[in-house]
Parts: sequence; structure tokens; C-alpha cells
Amino acid sequence: MSRHTLSLTLPEAMRAYVDARVSAGNYGNTSEYIRDLVRKDQEEQAKARLRNLIGDGLASGPGLPRSKADNEELFAIARGDVD
Repeated sequence: MSRHTLSLTLPEAMRAYVDARVSAGNYGNTSEYIRDLVRKDQEEQAKARLRNLIGDGLASGPGLPRSKADNEELFAIARGDVD
């Protein structure tokens, strides 16, 4: 995994908060804390996307039964047989 340096500026109160979290033993260093925040944000964004997709599905109306042809097409897609 390639790593890149990121420099950022925080207000003193935020920096003190981050330092306190690290000092409390919750994180080994500031970088671990920031990485954890980014991971949590990524997870929240994925959850929001899933909620939106579920909402879209529910709003689209009642589902229809799949035909044998529908199932065959889905299996072909899953196998990678369809572009």
C-alpha cells in the first residue's frame, strides 16, 4: 500500500482534542486517529448509499416475479458471461 503525506491545519481546540484522544490510549498516534475518522466516514457514506438504494427500490413499486430468462441472465452476469 502506497502512503502519502497529508498536511492539515487545525484550530488549537481541535488539536488539543486529538492529542487528548491519542494520550488517552485510544490511538497510537495522530495518524491512526485521522485514518480511523476517514474509515468511519467511508462506512457512513456506504450506509447512506445503501439506504438511498433501498429507498429507491421501495419507491419503485411492487416487485414482479422473475422469469426463468431473468434468472438465466442474472446468473450469466454473476459468472461474467455478459458485458
